[in-house]
Amino acid sequence: MSVLTRDEAQTRAQLLDVHRYTIALDLTTGDETFESLTVIRFAARTGADTFVELKPAELRSVVLDGESLDPETLDDNRLPLKNLAAGEHELRITASMRYSRTGEGMHRFTDPADGETYVYTQMFMDDVQRVFAAFDQPDLKAVFELSVTAPEGWTVLANGITEHLGEGRWTAAPTPLISTYLVAVAAGPWHTVRTEHRDLPFGIHCRRSLAPHLDADADEILDVTRACFDRYHEKFEEPYPFDSYDQAFVPEFNAGAMENPGLVTFRDDFVFRSAVTDTERQTRAMVIAHEMAHMWFGDLVTLRWWDDIWLNESFAEYMGYQTTAEATRFTDTWTEFGVVRKAWGYDADQRPSTHPVAPENVEDTASALLNFDGISYAKGASALRQLVTWLGEKDFLAGINTHFARHRFGNASLADFIDSLASTTERDVHAWADAWLRTTGVDTLTAAVTTEAGTCALTVEHTGSRPHRIAVGLYDHDLSDDEGRLTLRERLDIDVPQSAPQPIGKPPALLLLNDGDLTYTKVRFDAASAAAVATSLSRLPDPLTRAVVWNSLRDAVRDGQLAPSAYLETARAHLPRETDLALAQGVLAFASAQVADRYLTPEERPAALATLASLCRDLIRRTEDGDHPGLRLIAVRHFIDVAAHPETITAWLADGTVPGGPELDADLRWRVLARLAVLGATDEAAIAAELDRDPSANGREGAARCRAALPDEEAKRTAWSAMFDSDDLSNYLFTATAQGFWQPEQADLVRQYVPRFYEDAVAVAARRGPAIADAVGRWAFPAYAVDAENLTLGESCLRDADPTPSLRRKLADQLDDLARALRVREGDTP
Repeated sequence: MSVLTRDEAQTRAQLLDVHRYTIALDLTTGDETFESLTVIRFAARTGADTFVELKPAELRSVVLDGESLDPETLDDNRLPLKNLAAGEHELRITASMRYSRTGEGMHRFTDPADGETYVYTQMFMDDVQRVFAAFDQPDLKAVFELSVTAPEGWTVLANGITEHLGEGRWTAAPTPLISTYLVAVAAGPWHTVRTEHRDLPFGIHCRRSLAPHLDADADEILDVTRACFDRYHEKFEEPYPFDSYDQAFVPEFNAGAMENPGLVTFRDDFVFRSAVTDTERQTRAMVIAHEMAHMWFGDLVTLRWWDDIWLNESFAEYMGYQTTAEATRFTDTWTEFGVVRKAWGYDADQRPSTHPVAPENVEDTASALLNFDGISYAKGASALRQLVTWLGEKDFLAGINTHFARHRFGNASLADFIDSLASTTERDVHAWADAWLRTTGVDTLTAAVTTEAGTCALTVEHTGSRPHRIAVGLYDHDLSDDEGRLTLRERLDIDVPQSAPQPIGKPPALLLLNDGDLTYTKVRFDAASAAAVATSLSRLPDPLTRAVVWNSLRDAVRDGQLAPSAYLETARAHLPRETDLALAQGVLAFASAQVADRYLTPEERPAALATLASLCRDLIRRTEDGDHPGLRLIAVRHFIDVAAHPETITAWLADGTVPGGPELDADLRWRVLARLAVLGATDEAAIAAELDRDPSANGREGAARCRAALPDEEAKRTAWSAMFDSDDLSNYLFTATAQGFWQPEQADLVRQYVPRFYEDAVAVAARRGPAIADAVGRWAFPAYAVDAENLTLGESCLRDADPTPSLRRKLADQLDDLARALRVREGDTP
C-alpha cells in the first residue's frame, strides 16, 4: 500500500478545498463485503494532477464532473485525477469494500453468545480508505453527510443524530467540518440507554449479550459523562461543538477508545461482566474524560500533520486524569498515572525507538502510526502537568482557550499552540517547549545532603537538560509510632537547576525529590533516605508519595542499580500494608511479569514465585473482614498467576469460590484454568466444558489462551499454526492465543519455536497489516527466552528480513528490553 507522505499532503492541501462528502453505505450485501458510494464536492485552486485514496474489494465506477474515468487506473490505494482544472468539481465513486476482522476499517463481529452481528468503523490514520473514497489527510476537513442501509432490526449510530427512514434505511445529520479519520459508523442490534444533558441527547450502547452488565453500570457511566461534560464547560469557553454525545462499547476494538466526534467508540471490556476493582472503574472514568477532551483538542481543533499527534493525545491524557480527579469520586487518579502510565512513558523513552514528544521527522503515515506510544501519551501528559506547575493553571487555560478561538473547526501545529500559550503569559514558553518537547530521554535527579554547623543543605544533582519545578518532601519518623511512621515536616518548592543549595534544617529521615510527582524524571535517594525507604515505605501517609518511591525502586532495578531480589524483599515487607489499589496492582505486576519472569534467572524464579504467593496470601488473610474487596481481588488474581502448585487453585475452581470470597466469576474461572493449563493440571475436556459454561466472546478468548498454554507438543503446533499459517483468527483471538503460547515453565517445550518466530512474524505482519503486526510484536514475541541466542536472532531479523514498520518498531523495543534483562541478570550497570 502507498503511504501518504508529508510532502504529498502539503502539496494536496495547497491545491484543494474539500467542501462535502455524501456517503451511502449498504450493509445488507453479505458477510464479506459491503457497498460504498462516495460523492466528493471540492474545488481546485489551480489546474494540476492529484489523487484520491481507497482500498476496495472491487472498484465499480468513477465519475468526475459527469465524465467516466477508468477504474483500472487505480494503483494500489490511489486513484489518479489527471489534468484537474481550476474550479469546482464533483467526484462520484462506487465500490465494494471488505469487512475487517482485525479492527481496522469496517470491523464485523458475530457474537457467539447469541449469533447477533455488529459492525463499526475505526478510520484512524489511513483506514477510512477501507470504507469510502477520500482525500485522506487531517487538514482537508469537510462536511460529511452519511446514509446507511442496514438489516432490519439494526440501529445505526454515526457522528450526528441518526434517523430511521424505514426499511433499514438510516440517515445521519451532516457534521460540522471534521477530518476524514474522525468519521464513524456503528451498526447492529445495539442495546441502548439514553438520556439528555444540557439539551443534548446522550446515549450509551453495547451488544445485546452485554445488556445486563451495561444496565448495572449505566448510572455510573452517565454520571461520569455528565460530570466531565460540565467540568469541561467550566474550563473551556468554546461550547461542545457537536449535536449529540454517544458512547458505543464495541467488540474486538484495538485501542482503549477512539474520539470520533459525537460517537466515541470504546473497547467493550469496559462493560464489566465480572468483578473489578475500583481502580478499574477509575480507569474507565478516566478514558471517558480523555475521549471527551478530544472533542475540543483533536476534533474541534485538529493537528495539521501527524507529527503533532501529541497535541491530541498528551492533552487528552492530561485533561483526562485531571478532570476525573476534579469532577468525579475518583480523586486519586494521579497515583494510577504515576505507577502505571508514567512507567509506560519512562520505558519507551529509554529505548532506541524513543522520539521527542513533538517530533520533527514524521515523513509519512506509516512512521506516524509508530508514535502512538508511552511518549505521546504519558510523557507528553507529564510534560503538560509540569507546564501547568510552571505556568500556573490560570494562564495555561487562558492559552488553551485562545487556541480554540483561533483555530476552531480548523487545523493547528505545535507552533500555533505555543503561540497561543505565549500570548497569555510573560514566561518564555517557546524555550520551555524546545527543552521539553524537542528532546528525548529521561532526566535523573539525585539528592545530595551536606551538613555544616549542624544545619543541612540540599543540592539536587541533575543529569539531563530540562528545567524542572519540583516539590521536595522532608519526612521525619514519628517517635510516638512504634512501626516507623513517617510524617511530613515540610514540602519545599525548588527550581532545578538550582541557583544555590537549599537549607533544610535538621537532617530528615527521608528526603524525597519530586514529591507529588509533578515532573517527569527519575529520582535517586541519598543514603539515609534509601535506608528509610527500606524500613518505612509503607508508613508514608500519601499514596502519590509512595508511588514516587516505588517508581524510583522500579527504575533502579531496570538500570541495574538495585538487585531484583531486593525489590521483591521490599514488596514482601511493605505491600501487605498497602491500601491503594493502583499501587498494589502496579507493584505486583512488575514483580511478577518483569522481576520474576525476566530479571531473575530460571533457577531463581521458583523462590520469587513463592515469595509473591506468600505476599498474596498475606493480603488475602488481611482482607478477610470484607472491608477491602478490591485489594482482595487483586491478591486473588495474582495468587492464581504465580501459583507453582495446582492444589489450591484447583480446589477454588471445584468449589466455585475462594474461601471467604470472592466467588469465581467467569473471568476468574478462566484465569484459574489458564494457570492450570500452564502447570499441566487440566486438559482439553475441561477447557471445552468451561467454554460450554461460558460461550461468550470472552469465553472463546479464554479457551484459546488455555489451549495454547497446554504443555503438549500437539497443542503448541495447533496454536502456532492458528497464529501464523492461516488468517482466520480475529485480532482478539490472535492475541489470546499468543498470550497462552509462551510460558517460562515450558522453556524446553517451546525452544524450537524461538527461531521460527522471526521468519513467521515477518510473513504474517506483511500479510495481515499493522494491527496484527502490533499483536505479533507485543504478544507473540518469545519474551521468556532471556538469552543471547534470542537477541542475536532478533537482531538478524531487523537487519536482514525487512519487517513492516509496525513490526520493526515492536521488535526493536522487545529486543532492547531483552538486552536490558540480560544486563540486569549479569549485574551490569549502564
